Amino acid sequence: MSRRGTLHNALRGLRAHRLRSAMTMFSLVIGVSAVILLIACGYGVKNAVNERVETVANIIAIVPASADIPGAPPARNLTDADADALENAPAVATVTPSIASSGIVITAGTVKFLSGNTIGTTENWPVTNNRILTAGSFFDQTQAREAARVTVLGPAIGRALFDDPAAALNQTVQINHVPFRVIGVMASYGQQQDNTAVLPLDTARRYIVGYGQGSGNSLNLITVQAPRQTDVPAAMAQVASILDARHHITDPQMRDYQIQSLGHRLQTFDQIVHILVLFIPAIAVILLIVGGIGVLNIMLASVTERTHEVDIEEVTGTKRRAVLRQVLIESVVLAGLGGLLGIGVGIAMTFIIRILAPSFDRSGALAGFSPVLSVQPVVVAFAISLMIGLIAGSYPAYRASRPRT
Repeated sequence: MSRRGTLHNALRGLRAHRLRSAMTMFSLVIGVSAVILLIACGYGVKNAVNERVETVANIIAIVPASADIPGAPPARNLTDADADALENAPAVATVTPSIASSGIVITAGTVKFLSGNTIGTTENWPVTNNRILTAGSFFDQTQAREAARVTVLGPAIGRALFDDPAAALNQTVQINHVPFRVIGVMASYGQQQDNTAVLPLDTARRYIVGYGQGSGNSLNLITVQAPRQTDVPAAMAQVASILDARHHITDPQMRDYQIQSLGHRLQTFDQIVHILVLFIPAIAVILLIVGGIGVLNIMLASVTERTHEVDIEEVTGTKRRAVLRQVLIESVVLAGLGGLLGIGVGIAMTFIIRILAPSFDRSGALAGFSPVLSVQPVVVAFAISLMIGLIAGSYPAYRASRPRT
């Protein structure tokens, strides 16, 4: 039989069992589309993490902390004088002192209330922390110096109290029964940060923070920004040197504060995400193998049916090779069609997720996320599909071409 005749017989065999062929291709469609979609989403997550890392890679946080060794001094609050001293470090671009308090009751009117967090800080806090506003403005240097009773709300508080965050502007809210005028609403930055009200530092000390926690000139966080990410190690060394001298610390293990590089911590998280991205194709290939088992099953069933239609024992020479080719062609055609359909479904799902993801992102967790579609996973998925079709069809083809004894 000619090759054209063999191809014709193979296609006719597939058409004769349309439903069975379609169900077999469906398993391959799921496998191929899963490879494309999972890899696209994996690299989308990785890029989103990298984007967030880059915005805070030059940020250094200093917090009170006690050393975890015997005889270490207890944690000691930082002070305004500590923050002022850090301004003189050559590798430091900005210094932002702040004091935070949790469990603050915030109300508007007589009915609505919620428990949130407050941050008392300076006017350069949004720049240092890479925060943007969706409505209004942040307080300025004059308002900070005069301890004005103004506040900038996180979006979660704005929605809870006024439904529309923009409607909160120039409204009065009470924070621990003290009235404040809302001058701005921040964009989403994650669930915990969205439930925050930001106040001028002296305002928070005067009206919000209790004695012992933030009285006088105490601080519980100083955020330092280096000019560039490459300057972070030098900035950390200078910060440690200045604070060691001020706190009379001679042994670094006895420090009563802790220096944290946010960029380094997030880069560690990025490495974890990268490892997960590498494992995603392995999961998707398992789905393809499941599809290959489906191809193997249908080809074995097809061979079994043919043993009742023809006497395989009389097949000799060229005819046996024709049967071998026919079964292999059926298997590869099934795998090829399933692979092509899977590519189409995978690409379509990638674009659908790219369009719909922002609509479901109420908390801001998906900020910057967008599936990344590339040629390589498409080609690899299709090649694996064809290989599975070839492998899954080899044994049934051999079985069909082998004379019965």
